[in-house]
Amino acid sequence: MGRHSLPDQYGAGGSDPRPRARRRSVAIATVLVLTVAGGTAAAVRGGLLSFGSSCQDNAVRLKVAASPDMAPALRAAAERARDNSLTSDGRCVDVTVGAQDSHKVAATLLGGRKTDVQLWVPDSEIWVERVGANTSATEVTPVGNFASSPVGVAMVPRAAKSLGWPKKTYSWIELAGATLRDDALRLGAADPARSATGLLALTRLSAAASAIEGGDTQAAAMMKTLSQRTSDSDSQVLDTLPRDTSGAEQGNPKRNQALVLSEQAAFAYNASAGGDGLDLFYPKDGSPRLDFPYTLVDQAVLSTDESRAALRFVNYLRKPEQQKLFHRYGFRTSADEVAQSVVTQAGGSKPQPYARPAVRPASKAALEEALGTWTITVQSARITTVVDASSSMSEPVSGTGQSRMDVTKASLLQALATFTPDDEIGLWDFSTKLDGDKDYRVLVPTERLGAAQGNGTQRDRLTAAFSGLTPVPNGATGLYDTTLAAYKAAVSSYAKDKFNALVILTDGANQDPGSISLGALISRLQQLTRPDRPVPLIMIAVGPEADRTEADRIATATGGSGQEVSDPSQIHEVILKAIVAAGAEGSGGG
Repeated sequence: MGRHSLPDQYGAGGSDPRPRARRRSVAIATVLVLTVAGGTAAAVRGGLLSFGSSCQDNAVRLKVAASPDMAPALRAAAERARDNSLTSDGRCVDVTVGAQDSHKVAATLLGGRKTDVQLWVPDSEIWVERVGANTSATEVTPVGNFASSPVGVAMVPRAAKSLGWPKKTYSWIELAGATLRDDALRLGAADPARSATGLLALTRLSAAASAIEGGDTQAAAMMKTLSQRTSDSDSQVLDTLPRDTSGAEQGNPKRNQALVLSEQAAFAYNASAGGDGLDLFYPKDGSPRLDFPYTLVDQAVLSTDESRAALRFVNYLRKPEQQKLFHRYGFRTSADEVAQSVVTQAGGSKPQPYARPAVRPASKAALEEALGTWTITVQSARITTVVDASSSMSEPVSGTGQSRMDVTKASLLQALATFTPDDEIGLWDFSTKLDGDKDYRVLVPTERLGAAQGNGTQRDRLTAAFSGLTPVPNGATGLYDTTLAAYKAAVSSYAKDKFNALVILTDGANQDPGSISLGALISRLQQLTRPDRPVPLIMIAVGPEADRTEADRIATATGGSGQEVSDPSQIHEVILKAIVAAGAEGSGGG
């Protein structure tokens, strides 16, 4: 936006010729006519005035990809702007709105693929941040917001009444817990990997669970239960509600009595349902909010006219007349004032805390952790972790009083806590010549965490093995041979219907002169990779001596990714982030 000035701030209007005095001289009249004509021409050029449909002949045309919930309202606003001959610098602004799922647009932009839209209005800034964080993605530039909608839990009246609605209030975790305890109260949601509504609610649940003792286990159980009742999109989740109030429909195990929904989605459903609609719980610990960021797509290729017209249109959307239009479609337009008509139509009622400000947006780390945990909890995972045990892992981490290995172990133990008994996890370590001529050794074979091992379980065995990791005195880094051996083992032991991955952590470059070369390693990994047995390699470069570029080259050969952390305590977060990225590329399952 820096290279473009802001558009004019006035709307279009018709000319308003003033009566002339009959007795004025011809000379004065001529001067006045010329003055008015010149001023009018300047006003038209500046976008202050327009002459009805004439400006449509040379209109600035903009295409918008809007989330399906926002598209109808935005389309109505665009039609109104066209009818009112909204102009930017004397040219009409002609906006065409198409409905596209936010996650699908994000996938297109993340792939760096060209699109024919100049504007994107997803349902949440989550998607914009995800695209913006990828340097190879198409550039996106958010320029503001004009509407929002809080996320809550909507229920059919019978279910809401059983929980004391509207007088009784619940936290997120209490609402989810109620659906776990009562088989007749089934909770559905859209897939958090494809829905901002689902992900925002999931992150709130995860945050609440982390604050209580045993919360990680409880959160995993909730996710597992919720995963059995997820739908691919926000619109599809509404189709899981009972079709009528009959006992057969209400008791149908395929039907949900409660849904994670935005206020606007509940509003739209109730407006079209007729009769009994949904009642809406606003959790007392705060509702996250869909914020519909107005975003320029690939701004560098937009013309000056397109950029200025895009800004002109968003200013138009913020005007009182358009705010009233958005209210009629069930959206909020202010963080401070709540339209009672919106709340009532959505199924809200006092004393539900619907007027509270939205909770602070979740951090990127919290969102990634929740989605990563969801991915491995829902699909189940088979992951072998390979840890560098070279002597450099004994180097201190600044400001912690601990070594790289100490901090790495703590982070790995934190990651282990997010996996369920059905997940399969194993552990190798490596240096040079740890097992005869081999640079690596298998400390714990990859098996189910819930499997019995001696007097305990695989989880107990891994916990002890992680805690016992120790740098090898004078040990070098045998990275290449270890990577090849570990990847061969991961592919050969591939588990169908699980998320398979290999995680390698190293704090340095390969130091084994007798090992396979980098080029030969990459070639062998490419040969081993099989589309029907996808095993993405997640290679994490830890510390200042590690080579992120090399890690990425090696991992990319398998469909995985190279990651870099300066602080080993970030390993847990990075593993989850990488799992999400690999899952998004279709690497999971079989």
